Amino acid sequence: MRYGGEVAQLITAAKYAGRWPLWRTLADLLALRLPAIADVDVLVPMPLHTKRLRERGFNQSAEIAGVLAARTGLPLRHDLASRIRDTGQQSRLSLSKRKLNLRGAFAATSGVQGLRIAIIDDVMTSGLTLDTLAAALKRAGAQHVEAWVVARTL
Repeated sequence: MRYGGEVAQLITAAKYAGRWPLWRTLADLLALRLPAIADVDVLVPMPLHTKRLRERGFNQSAEIAGVLAARTGLPLRHDLASRIRDTGQQSRLSLSKRKLNLRGAFAATSGVQGLRIAIIDDVMTSGLTLDTLAAALKRAGAQHVEAWVVARTL
């Protein structure tokens, strides 16, 4: 789904105006677009750095992933990946600065060995953040990584 209009308003309201019930609506919109039988073993929400998590009080990707896990029966694993460096808001950076900013931002555990993983996120802008996390998961041994996002700007 394209990021803009009503979708952008919903995401902004959920993320910055504390309208938490909207995450269920957004997750339901994403769930409608998923294949009937997902070819993944586990859901991994896009991790937030601990500083950002403290500031915001929640991880929007984890909120969405929790709804998807309940709908699909797939396990939700918060422990397989972490954001080990605070990267700030990527959306405000140019593409070249995003690449530099994301270097070394994520770590994955050996628990991903052989797993087929769906990374869950709210918005995909350039795709670099998702690609960087996917690369960390693959380096740690994940068999397959794909991204499930509510909306895309691409």
